[in-house]
Amino acid sequence: MKVLSADDSSIMRKIIGSAVGRLGYEFLEAEDGNKAIDLLTMYHKDIALVLLDWNMPIKDGFQTLQEIKKDARFKHIPVMMVTTESEKNNIIKAIQSGASHYLTKPFAQEDLLTKMMECLGMGEFSM
Repeated sequence: MKVLSADDSSIMRKIIGSAVGRLGYEFLEAEDGNKAIDLLTMYHKDIALVLLDWNMPIKDGFQTLQEIKKDARFKHIPVMMVTTESEKNNIIKAIQSGASHYLTKPFAQEDLLTKMMECLGMGEFSM
């Protein structure tokens, strides 16, 4: 199974990729929402979780979340926002639009792992 991360920061994708590897999942990465949708289209049967940054060029994370949740092929895949966007109204908007979790940057690796495991139905993370 795979986890897809869409974030315009290559450093953030590397951090997330490391966490995904610790959970034993294959990692797919995209630098914007359009590329994330392209990867979802190709691999949606194998993707267990999508992580989205809000602030990305071309198509932002919120637009990507909305597109994922409107598409019958993808809407069952849990989506977690991982972003610097901390405006309360935007957090509420993302959750109401179907995001399973919302994690603001910067974050502790353990928090990322815990929330990913919750989205994947794996219980709690322990070091």
